[in-house]
Amino acid sequence: MIQIESILAPFTSPGIVAQAIAALGRADAMGLLPADERILTLDLTSFRKVVQHIHKAGIARTIRLAPGDPRSISGARLERTLEHLNTALEESPVPEFEWSRLADVLGLDLLARLLDISASSVRRYKAAARTTPDDVAGRLHFVSLIVGDLSGSYNEIGIRQWFHRKRAQLGGRAPLDMLRSGWKLGQPGARQVQVLARALTSSAAT
Repeated sequence: MIQIESILAPFTSPGIVAQAIAALGRADAMGLLPADERILTLDLTSFRKVVQHIHKAGIARTIRLAPGDPRSISGARLERTLEHLNTALEESPVPEFEWSRLADVLGLDLLARLLDISASSVRRYKAAARTTPDDVAGRLHFVSLIVGDLSGSYNEIGIRQWFHRKRAQLGGRAPLDMLRSGWKLGQPGARQVQVLARALTSSAAT
């Protein structure tokens, strides 16, 4: 669970905090963190543990946060490292982890609607009874990233409601309405939903 109550050096600038919160939220939404993991303080010790969990999924293994005095790590270097970590998370679908976590957060019915598949298919993919097709894995990962971005501002009930709530930024439509039947990654509607969710990560860091 990501519930930051305090922030310590070297996580001192808005840019670093925004990148760190984005990585934490996405790793959690992608199912890469243990269910009993509790992150209350944003510091190097807790963040190294997160990176270790990400490495176990085969993601960003070249990215390291070496032990040392937090004061000796430059802000520019840390921000670049976190940017690379977020890029790696964005580019690495892991359906074997994401199905269970998203089903827990969103519920089977909403997840099925967001992915444009049946609830029974969600159950089969989640149980690994069938291999997740690449197009479904891509949409699943897209939804994971959105949920990760929302997690800094909403609890799980709020995240579910966010997809149903009409937004002026979407022309009076709800995010769920923008992800219409047969939607694909990169389409304008999907991109608008993504931009709206990512704006929350930036605001949470300020």
